[in-house]
Amino acid sequence: MLMPSLDTSIANAGLPTLAQAFPASFQAVQWIVLAYLLAITTLIVSVGRLGDIVGRRRLLLVGIFLFTVASLLCGVAPTLWLLIAARAAQGLGAAIMLALTVALVGETVPKTKIGSAMGLLGTMSAIGTTLGPSLGGVLIAGLGWRTIFLVNVPLGLLNLFLAHRYLPVDHRASKAERVSLDIIGTLLLALTLAAYALAMTIGRGRFGPLNMGLLCAAVFGVGLFVLVQARAASPLIRLAMFRSSVLSSSLAMSMLVSTVMMATLVVGPFYLSRALGLQPALVGLVLSVGPLVAALTCVPAGRIVDHVGTHRMTIAGLSGMAAGSLSLSMMSVRFGTAGYIGAIVTITAGYAFFQAANNTAIMTDVRPDQRGVISGMLSLSRNLGLVTGASVMGAVFALASATIDITTALPDAVATGMRITFAVAASLLVVALAIAIGSRALSRRASEKRLNLSVDAHCSLTR
Repeated sequence: MLMPSLDTSIANAGLPTLAQAFPASFQAVQWIVLAYLLAITTLIVSVGRLGDIVGRRRLLLVGIFLFTVASLLCGVAPTLWLLIAARAAQGLGAAIMLALTVALVGETVPKTKIGSAMGLLGTMSAIGTTLGPSLGGVLIAGLGWRTIFLVNVPLGLLNLFLAHRYLPVDHRASKAERVSLDIIGTLLLALTLAAYALAMTIGRGRFGPLNMGLLCAAVFGVGLFVLVQARAASPLIRLAMFRSSVLSSSLAMSMLVSTVMMATLVVGPFYLSRALGLQPALVGLVLSVGPLVAALTCVPAGRIVDHVGTHRMTIAGLSGMAAGSLSLSMMSVRFGTAGYIGAIVTITAGYAFFQAANNTAIMTDVRPDQRGVISGMLSLSRNLGLVTGASVMGAVFALASATIDITTALPDAVATGMRITFAVAASLLVVALAIAIGSRALSRRASEKRLNLSVDAHCSLTR
């Protein structure tokens, strides 16, 4: 979990240096980040399903090996486009690692400890995200930009040894149990997700004809994918899974919450620098507070989930996030940096509790042959939320600030933009809360119905 999380953020620190090293425009070097994120987003469900079929431990070892080799190729790449291609390969390895790490929790951890395990994975993810920019800056300043990729080689070799040594050996399925990968469904889903991710990322938040065309292609792709899955003998995603209110609501909430979390990353730097007038060093320090709180909170949150239950902690986490977003939507610049940090701490702690509870709720009672694909879908919902948040919440912030170039906007305009953006974020969290409460009611009704049917059947047999 640490390695792919680290590489999500470490490359951002090197973009200015890479633009000079090759030399290339900033738009061109942005593809170093985009290629990695697009590969994860488009392939994470497919590799999760592939792990269910060929064996999770076996595929995870392949993923770690691919990530390590791709990191080496990134570090020695002579041209920008070879570096971007290597980053795409690195993203494929990262997708395998992210999906199957979560899936393997069900095989290696007792049910009573799944919350703690999910909390620990959340901590490693937060540490990777936090460490990325600072470690990247230190490595670039001391040893050059190539080391931000080469640092993964010793980490990858260590990961390979640990995974090979300690993860349980895959169960060998009999010929009757074996299923094939849905190739058509896999390609359709990958193309659909790629179209959506590109629609949300290219154009730097401005929606032009190309963005609209890609978005229409994504909508058409979703419809076609559903038709193919309904007729496939061994579908990539069994549509019947979405009849479970727990799974459907958890995925929807995950996407909404990730959209809000991206808003803190999009708006925070501009609010701190333009509205509060902080210097770049202080901006970086304040921005590191959120991931630091997540790293410190995730493990305790997981343990509390094990004792209290997933539903209560989901509600508590969403309520905390909504309270923090609401306070930012009403915050005056007079509250300064302390006011902003207080709200961000509330949002991030709430996020840690939500993640631990939501992940546990999804992965606790999953069928063994579906763990990989459902873990992939969970990671996908989070990635789609981040991609959507970067585009949509960024556009909301720009529109609310009433300026063409946000980097030159007046302090009052940026403050207004921040308040309106987090008012929208609070509304999204209210929707997530409504989904959580509604899902609980649906689950309770379904349980009561099953109980009544069981009682009726027993009475009929008795008569």
